[in-house]
Amino acid sequence: MGLLLSVVVHSAAIQDRDGAKWLFVQAAALFPTISIVWADGGYAGKLIGWLAQWCGWTLQIARRLTDQVGFAVIPKRWIVERTFAWLGHYRRLSKDYEELTANSEAMIQIAMIRLMLRRLCQPSPPQKR
Repeated sequence: MGLLLSVVVHSAAIQDRDGAKWLFVQAAALFPTISIVWADGGYAGKLIGWLAQWCGWTLQIARRLTDQVGFAVIPKRWIVERTFAWLGHYRRLSKDYEELTANSEAMIQIAMIRLMLRRLCQPSPPQKR
């Protein structure tokens, strides 16, 4: 569904692959029933084995097709991009305004809470009788 399960913000000095380990450790404690995680090509490599060993999860890399020419929707990847677009609608998340990574994490959580509440509180369309 593209909704937030867990969030970790780290400095740009840390490679995404290493920062993902923090996220997976946090998510494993909260969601032990997860079995498959999708990621883009930047997360390939040693992280696949680490995740299988640490959490018992399978990391599947969403890659473009080898014979693909031009734009095409990559399965599962569009969910992440759509979520980033939702977060981009919030001014505090459109630029890097925060000094502390904990503040950035909190703003992301607040934005997703607001998004989920708006969906829950939307009046349902009138039903035909």
